[in-house]
Amino acid sequence: MLVSQCAVVAVTLAAAFAAFAYSNEHRLDREYQLRALAVARTVAAEPSVRRAAAAYSAANDRAGGGAAHTSRAALAAGPAQTAAEAARARTGFLFVVVTDDRGIRLAHPERAQLGRRVSTDPSGALSGHEVLARHRAHLGDEVVAKVPVYAPGSATEVVGEANAGLAVSAVRAQFLRVLLGGLGWLAVALLLGVAASALLARRWKRLTLGLEPEELAGLVQEQEAVLHGIGEGVLALDTGGRVTVVNDEARRLLAPAAAPGRHVGELGLTPRVAEVLRGPGRGPVMAAVGERVLVVSSRTVRRDGRELGTLLTVQDRTDVESLTRQLDAVQAMSSALRAQRHEFANRLHVVSALAHGGHLTETTEYIDTILGTGPLGEALPGVEAVSDSYLRAFLSAKAAQARESGVTLVVGGGTWVAGTLAAPVDVTTVSGNLVDNAIEAARHGRRTPALVEVELMTEGSTLLITVADSGDGVTLSPARDVFREGVSTKHHASVVGGRGIGLALARQIARARGGDVYLAEPGGPPSAAELAGLSDGTAGRTGGPVGGGAVFVVRLHDVMEAGT
Repeated sequence: MLVSQCAVVAVTLAAAFAAFAYSNEHRLDREYQLRALAVARTVAAEPSVRRAAAAYSAANDRAGGGAAHTSRAALAAGPAQTAAEAARARTGFLFVVVTDDRGIRLAHPERAQLGRRVSTDPSGALSGHEVLARHRAHLGDEVVAKVPVYAPGSATEVVGEANAGLAVSAVRAQFLRVLLGGLGWLAVALLLGVAASALLARRWKRLTLGLEPEELAGLVQEQEAVLHGIGEGVLALDTGGRVTVVNDEARRLLAPAAAPGRHVGELGLTPRVAEVLRGPGRGPVMAAVGERVLVVSSRTVRRDGRELGTLLTVQDRTDVESLTRQLDAVQAMSSALRAQRHEFANRLHVVSALAHGGHLTETTEYIDTILGTGPLGEALPGVEAVSDSYLRAFLSAKAAQARESGVTLVVGGGTWVAGTLAAPVDVTTVSGNLVDNAIEAARHGRRTPALVEVELMTEGSTLLITVADSGDGVTLSPARDVFREGVSTKHHASVVGGRGIGLALARQIARARGGDVYLAEPGGPPSAAELAGLSDGTAGRTGGPVGGGAVFVVRLHDVMEAGT
């Protein structure tokens, strides 16, 4: 790079110097011609020169007259020679010549040339025109100016010409002096250009971290292959917060408008993702972006002890989270079935013992009792109001999960779901988050018994869900912050990726379907009177089956099959 830059500087300066030399050569020629023109005009305007030229021109018409027949001594002592020599002495010109209207010299620096015809064509000046020329005469190469000499009192009658000229060698000498001065500046410019190129090459080396152009090209090719070939999103920022690298997956998951050169503040990132970017080095953090659950992590990039920026990696965990919730429901149902299997085994042992003992009446009564309080009725009363098998299994599983935590889940009296779910994953994701939170709140609340009430109703293709608990309510201020990503009231457990994503995700899914999730009642901890009642076992529930805790309401549009 340095050699290339120096070569460019040298070639540029050489071209500039050639243009400088060419223009100065013509400029000097023109300048000296104009000087000669000024001298020639001055001599031609002299009255004595005009009278002498007019007299010799008039004598040319007489036989044996004119300058050609006048002695050199007479011409040398004439007024034309005197004026011409005086002008030449003042200006330092090579020659100042005056002729009559036939080109016969009346004045010349060499006495032997007086009375002779000029060696160059005088017709241009004798026809009334001023002539600037560069030609070769008997004195050598000359830069010459020729002007007409007019008769006294006339501006049109030409009676001769006045010539003034310099040797081309004098012009060349001046030209060489100009070129030598230009060469000095050229050397200075070349040194400055080389020094600037060296500094630029050094800065380039520093900016490219010591990589050569071929290595940079290979790096770009590898980067493109890697960035667009991996399944993770990658977003890189420089130290000023501007995007330097972004792949298609990062645009799809985080910010469709992300492009190199844009500032991170223009990308519209969610607060959770922006927080991860501001605090690089943290472990993987779960974030809800739109309808997707993402795992994001960031780290600071350094090389040779210098910070280069921040790298954010993004993984899409939406499908995994959905499968995990379904698996949790299946596991909860399996646990419930195992518990029921043990319970029924114990009951069958009792029936067998009674039958073998001949206690027919007691056996009949025991069987009737079992039939009256069968598994579905005992597991979750009121679930028969839900016709969708998916929802029934979900509620039964959550009821079993609640029992394992010492919480009773009940189905609200207003529950009525006669249709079939069209979007079971969205429904169970939203309601599962709310029910899980309610179970946690009831389990850790101070009210007894610990209760969670779920009520479901359909309105065409819309499903309304209400989840209430007997916990100590939402203690955040303002309470609506419970939906803000990253905010959680659960400090008793540690979760990889952080808490505070469930309610945010539930609300995003609901709003994506045109609905929403509301905190209808934040609830609160039990009062002193209520606590006193709890201690002596006389406290009852207020405001319905479940009271005192938080109440969440969900509206989900287009989640029921059409026509049901």
